[in-house]
Amino acid sequence: MDEVRRRRYLAAMGIVVWERRSADLDRAAVPVAAETASQPAPEPVSESAPEPAPQPAQHAAQSSAPAATREPAVEAPVAQEPITEISVTEEPIADEGPVQAAEAQPQPQPDGPPAWSDADLAGLPANGAGAMPPPQFDHAPPEPSRAAQIGTMDWAALEQAVAGCHACGLCERRNRTVFGVGDRDADIMFVGEGPGADEDRRGEPFVGRAGQLLDRMLAAAGLHRSRVYIANIVKCRPPGNRDPHGDEAGACRAYLQRQIELVRPRLMVCLGRVPASNLLNTAESVGRLRGRFHRYGAAGVPLLVTYHPSYYLRSPEQKAKGWQDLQRMLEFLAQDAAGDARV
Repeated sequence: MDEVRRRRYLAAMGIVVWERRSADLDRAAVPVAAETASQPAPEPVSESAPEPAPQPAQHAAQSSAPAATREPAVEAPVAQEPITEISVTEEPIADEGPVQAAEAQPQPQPDGPPAWSDADLAGLPANGAGAMPPPQFDHAPPEPSRAAQIGTMDWAALEQAVAGCHACGLCERRNRTVFGVGDRDADIMFVGEGPGADEDRRGEPFVGRAGQLLDRMLAAAGLHRSRVYIANIVKCRPPGNRDPHGDEAGACRAYLQRQIELVRPRLMVCLGRVPASNLLNTAESVGRLRGRFHRYGAAGVPLLVTYHPSYYLRSPEQKAKGWQDLQRMLEFLAQDAAGDARV
């Protein structure tokens, strides 16, 4: 919309436009005022009527005074004020220099130490003068383990070690330790499970009812207990004659191993399940292990498994099995003496 029509609409609304006067504007003011006075006054608005929402000036002018019924008023051109140009002086941006060190990428470090300079070598003694003596190292051998110590003992030291042993809890309730008995150069070595009440009191293996039955079985085979060697898996009596626990058997294992090494038997015989499971490291029953030869240790000592004598006391009808095992033992010894033993 041009300026003339805008002023006409504002005048129709009764809005006075204040502007700085000029010579041309004074000449144009008279016809504008006359036109304004000729316009009819606006009708009063009833108080009961709702107040109309405010509208933009252009739409209000069009609704109150339609353009078709009004005569165009000629207005004088309005002088425009000169536009003053504002000059903006841009200050030069100072050069901030290179990027700060914190933003720079880290420099890779050399793998080796820095090179020696003359200043580093200036304070060192010449030709090794004042050099430190070479370090002295202790070349003493490490202390051997308990099993290694036992493995070097003779009979006297071994028996003394067993008498003073406190390696497991069985020592707390024992009366005496039960080391072993018999010929220390025997061809046959019998191994039982552990001392009973009679053995704990006397300090000798197989002296109760089961031991007496073993003596009679050996006598029937033409042997005496003084010609064989008898030992047990554990050297102290388990409470209530129970089977020895794994840690208890492990604490006495080095003692029994050293006894076997010192006796060097031609044949070993396990009396019952406990010695068979410990020496052969198996969970098979005596019934499945008996009737055939096994090998024990690195030396491969021949080994037979038979029932414990107490089993025959509970089941006398099974004594024939014990006699069969004794016959197999004697047959092996005879063949071994002739150099014809096969295991």
